[in-house]
Amino acid sequence: MDFSFHYYNALAETGLFMALNRFLGETKTPPVVLCIGSDLAVGDSLGPLTGTLLRKRSDFRGYVYGTLKNPVTAREVKYVGEFLRKTHPDSKIVAVDAAVGEDTDVGLIKATDAALRPGSGANKRLGRIGDVSVLGIVAKKTAFSYSVLNLTRLNMVWSMAEVVAGALTALSCRQDAPLRRASEK
Repeated sequence: MDFSFHYYNALAETGLFMALNRFLGETKTPPVVLCIGSDLAVGDSLGPLTGTLLRKRSDFRGYVYGTLKNPVTAREVKYVGEFLRKTHPDSKIVAVDAAVGEDTDVGLIKATDAALRPGSGANKRLGRIGDVSVLGIVAKKTAFSYSVLNLTRLNMVWSMAEVVAGALTALSCRQDAPLRRASEK
């Protein structure tokens, strides 16, 4: 099952919170957020931007791996997955990554109740990670997807990261979903 929200929708953060809350159910341990990506390409920086925003939030009550300062790339996922299972055996893992998709999907934030396969947009065959995944569709899928990630607008990726970080913060606190006003965009 998956849910999609356009980052420009004033209720995207609330919708994402509700979807993730439904997927994760009641847990006694804080979520582990794995933010995958690199700051070498703007389009691939959704994960590290989200991780950095979460680290700066004083009200986030969880664990974050993958920031602009210490990114976790798709290549490192197989090692990180094993580490997370040993370090946080009772916690659910929320994996956050940028993705490419259909032209009409650009700008969507998708929440799925399944693991994600990082690097699949660049035709990499890597393992799956996470219990729940959040994907931000940042560009149209083409034969040269990596090149397209360098041409992605930073404003869109930043706005998506703010929505995802807000929803994850609310999830970590298990408080009512934050309501974003259109004027806050």
